[in-house]
Amino acid sequence: MSVHELKRPPIADTTQWRVNAPQALEQLRHWAQVSPLQPALRHKRHGQWFVWRWIDALRDVERLADGLRQQGFTEDSRLAVSGAFEPNLLLLALAALQLGGELLAVADNLDAPALHTVLWRSGPTHAFVQGRQTQQLWLNHGQSLLDFTELLGPTEPPQRLRLGLWGAQLWSEEGTQWQGGLTVLLEHWLSSGQTLAFPESPGSASRDRGEVAPSGLLLSAERLHLLATEIDSRLAAPGTWRRRLCDWAIAALK
Repeated sequence: MSVHELKRPPIADTTQWRVNAPQALEQLRHWAQVSPLQPALRHKRHGQWFVWRWIDALRDVERLADGLRQQGFTEDSRLAVSGAFEPNLLLLALAALQLGGELLAVADNLDAPALHTVLWRSGPTHAFVQGRQTQQLWLNHGQSLLDFTELLGPTEPPQRLRLGLWGAQLWSEEGTQWQGGLTVLLEHWLSSGQTLAFPESPGSASRDRGEVAPSGLLLSAERLHLLATEIDSRLAAPGTWRRRLCDWAIAALK
């Protein structure tokens, strides 16, 4: 797939969608140096858990940066990403930052008029979009889309991970519809050096989260509220001895 720069207005306003992660590449290189073989990312695909070690993540970012450079991406370019948070999106985002370009996170639930407004105002030069319906919507607006596999080039696939090898890790089941979420994700993941895990799909998030048993959640306030409601619905009825036991156990963990 050939990729061409997207048309943009003479003056672009990217403030609303801009991702700010000034220390991201420095932090990624740090973890790749001090903990190269420790897991950086985990993602469930086709029913299997896969892992990217810190050294794998850094190498993929460097390969993707080369791929972007071949597609004309420079420090004057803007990459718009749209879709669920998962390794491909994060690694490509970091590659754009490595080249000094601007990174924009655009919600993946926009209708055609709203997307037109966003694209006209932000003026991305390149775009990476997930989901067939969303991709088609962007294509209908005359946008060329990046192909992740083409950008990455030949490389070893991520490693399969056996259950039972989990450690302390962060969890996210969000996407670019969480305004400011990608900045939060990159900041907390790369500053902590913990593994960041993602579900296979929104529909499997609850089950996949249960398999991971994360030590920390990187979620929007809305998603946290939904999760709290989901957990509360599974507890015993208020006032029963089982509920009092649950409340006591939860309080003891705080």
